[in-house]
Amino acid sequence: MERAPLIRQLNPADRDAFFQLRLRALLAHPESFSQSHQEALQKGPEQYDAKLQGAQAAEGDFVLGAFAAADQPLIGAVGLARNQRLKERHKASVVGMYVAPEAAGRGVGRALLTELLARAERVAGLRQIQLVVASKNDAARHLYESAGFRCYGREIEGLCVDGAFNDADLMARFI
Repeated sequence: MERAPLIRQLNPADRDAFFQLRLRALLAHPESFSQSHQEALQKGPEQYDAKLQGAQAAEGDFVLGAFAAADQPLIGAVGLARNQRLKERHKASVVGMYVAPEAAGRGVGRALLTELLARAERVAGLRQIQLVVASKNDAARHLYESAGFRCYGREIEGLCVDGAFNDADLMARFI
């Protein structure tokens, strides 16, 4: 039996590895992310500095990383972003979920999502976790459904990638 991946909160020392993994995700699955590869390159790794500081982690803003072992490279990541408006502070969104192809099928995505949800449940005042998933991404949608997320709508032509429109399913899970 293969060992479970190590999941931990990413910090400033992980920035470059996280940025490289993010760039891989944006190239491999442009239909799954609102940020384009070109936009990410223009903003650079600095765009993640504040989030990786972890100052708001207890409030529901953090990024988790997956590693095969402590001394191994980053193989997956996911973030939680809490809504900042007062009337929406009871909600947060799963953002940037990605597992490198060399780690696919080994439970990395499930481990990341499980840890994210466990941490979200400890955030005071947080009641709902939302996410957006490409409608054609059956594997991701099944993972989210198995973790208790339910579809509550569909954004028609939510993203336009190279002139092709892609629908997106809106999902939520209550804590």
